[in-house]
Amino acid sequence: MTDRNSISHTEPVRYRVTGMDCASCAAKIEKAARSVGVEDVKVSTATQIMTLHADSARLAQIEQAVTAIGYQLDRLDQPRPGAEADDDDELPRDLSHITPAYKRALWIVVALNVGYGLVEIVGGFLSGSQALKADALDFLGDGLITFLGLLAIGWSLLWRARSALIQGLFLGALGLGVLASTIYRMIVQQQPEAELMGLFGAIALVVNVAAALVLIPHRTGDANVRAVWLFSRNDAIGNAAVVAAAGLVAWTGTAWPDLAVAIVIAGLFLQSSWSIVRDARNDLREAQ
Repeated sequence: MTDRNSISHTEPVRYRVTGMDCASCAAKIEKAARSVGVEDVKVSTATQIMTLHADSARLAQIEQAVTAIGYQLDRLDQPRPGAEADDDDELPRDLSHITPAYKRALWIVVALNVGYGLVEIVGGFLSGSQALKADALDFLGDGLITFLGLLAIGWSLLWRARSALIQGLFLGALGLGVLASTIYRMIVQQQPEAELMGLFGAIALVVNVAAALVLIPHRTGDANVRAVWLFSRNDAIGNAAVVAAAGLVAWTGTAWPDLAVAIVIAGLFLQSSWSIVRDARNDLREAQ
């Protein structure tokens, strides 16, 4: 049996995790690591880094367990070949999957998510739909997380944490804005235009599928197909909820279905934003 006291005194091991985009992903990864007997493990939603204490014999089991549920791990505490170790030397041991083609695919995903997120916000105002505005936050959030991942390749923990903190605060402000607007609409009770709601929701579903198709050719070097389709499925559920709400608005003649979907989506988004800010602050304290 491994001595837990000896493990707690080992140097922390860090991995960059590719394929995660929410607090739920972080919880799944931590659970996978604990399933092989590692208790001291933490996954940061903000910087997408897993930190743990384990002996070398256990690391291979951890990597296998996390990879099996659809995530890519890159060791951060390995010194670069031919260079002395450095406190800020946190480049992964294997960046072979970060190819020009893969970067182009990520930029396309950023453009699709941010671009349509802005379009859907306009559509939300034109149709008077709060659900569309909330769904637009999901697009903007996915786009900004992917954008952060592109910029942060090779960054130190300190700068990744700073960037994530700004991102989390910005997304939180957007979420609060939609939530406040939804509460106001509850008082005013202005019925949205169901036809425009359904149209923008259907287009959103097409955009999410297009983003997944762009990433699929690169799944073997990055997160595997399970992770790609997991994110697409979650986004598609939100899009389907908007379309369903549009149908219910047309059927009932009231704004309540639209407002209910908006509150649920905005609430989930604010929870993710809070997780990013919390983890970013913890990472900043650790880095400093």
